[in-house]
Amino acid sequence: MTQLAAARHGTVTEAMERVAERENCAAEFVRQQVADGQAVIPANVGHDALDPMIIGREFGTKVNANIGNSEETSDIEGELEKLHTAVHYGADTVMDLSTGANLDAIREANVEHSPVPIGTVPIYEAVKRVDDVTDITHELLLDVIEKQAEQGVDYMTIHAGVLMEHLPLTDGRKTGIVSRGGSILAQWMEESGMQNPLYATFEEICEIFAEYDVTFSLGDGLRPGCLADAGDEAQFAELDTLGELTRTAWDHDVQVMVEGPGHVPMDQIAEQVERQQEVCDGAPFYVLGPLVTDIAPGYDHITSAIGATEAARAGAAMLCYVTPKEHLGLPDREDVRDGLAAYRIAAHAGDVANGRDGARDWDDALSEARYAFDWSEQFELALDPERARSYHDQTLPGDNYKEARFCSMCGVEFCSMRIDQDARDAGEMESIEAEDGERTDVAGSAAAEVNRPPVGTHDSTPVDEATPADDD
Repeated sequence: MTQLAAARHGTVTEAMERVAERENCAAEFVRQQVADGQAVIPANVGHDALDPMIIGREFGTKVNANIGNSEETSDIEGELEKLHTAVHYGADTVMDLSTGANLDAIREANVEHSPVPIGTVPIYEAVKRVDDVTDITHELLLDVIEKQAEQGVDYMTIHAGVLMEHLPLTDGRKTGIVSRGGSILAQWMEESGMQNPLYATFEEICEIFAEYDVTFSLGDGLRPGCLADAGDEAQFAELDTLGELTRTAWDHDVQVMVEGPGHVPMDQIAEQVERQQEVCDGAPFYVLGPLVTDIAPGYDHITSAIGATEAARAGAAMLCYVTPKEHLGLPDREDVRDGLAAYRIAAHAGDVANGRDGARDWDDALSEARYAFDWSEQFELALDPERARSYHDQTLPGDNYKEARFCSMCGVEFCSMRIDQDARDAGEMESIEAEDGERTDVAGSAAAEVNRPPVGTHDSTPVDEATPADDD
């Protein structure tokens, strides 16, 4: 029985109980959200190392990190290091987008070691199995999908919404089809003259997913790759199809989330989120960015985090991170770190803006530590404690500076908070103190786990020496 089937039958599963604990909410509320298709718990029955989590607009905004090898670089050890880095810096899920060698071994290693859900894009492996794209058959696709389900993959991107009749709608675009899966399937359809094989076999895919409780991540193969293409006929024609496929999957008791753009001007983001929610009957929206400008190669973790914050505020349930290497190359460990930091900020900012229970407690606690010049507490509460401490210690490394009433930005004489405190102590202004004399209790906060500090303090034992529990 899938999580969706159990929820519809009124059963609160162990996964739902764990999710309720992590989200600081009632297990019955979790069950109802899953039953209504408004949230998903990606949890393959074969993923033994998994610590269940939930994706839905009524819960803390989640962040996905993409990792994976390419033809040019990376091996199993390198991919496990990326996985560990992603979990260490706060990824809620990880997608293995490998397109190079050893796909099976890398996927199995990721599932074995990952406490977070693992996602894949099966069309990539299908392409690797043939000499020409047109050699891909319906049977091959189903074989690849079932094998990955057996390996324990929790969710899969299935680009079943790209139809033959949609392809002419992309002809006037500036950047055409920018989704790898979308472009592969478009080529297959153009050369074979047949309809999208993932669309044609969708109900058979649903049967496989139901057996292993794999969650659909319905791919947006026609997402806009630049601002000029945002909100065009091609994008919305595919979205309408994704709405139909969502309801088909639900008929098979299979969980669904829907992927979204891409590159979208700031003023269109909320409208696009609202449109997806309407067309797909509230199924969780999982967005890549969106990037709000096209001018910043090398800084697209920033351009996209701006859009991601607005998407989260508008109701997107999960944000797919973008690293500084986007459009330029395969990200390394530091790129993963920077991308996750940007997106954890975006997710948290969205939750604060939406008034999530307790979300701002973290902000308040850090602000109180900052005003009190409690440097050690600031570091512990920081999104990335290691980096916060490192930046401070670059100029003031001594232990004595951990109690100093200034940092190197302003120095002693011009520190505004010191000046303010001294003035209040002198009686010129009212002193600032909490009503009970204590700081915000983040440990006892009502916030969901993702909105509690710190994100970046997972066990740092090398993955190949750790048990799955150590990575959590």
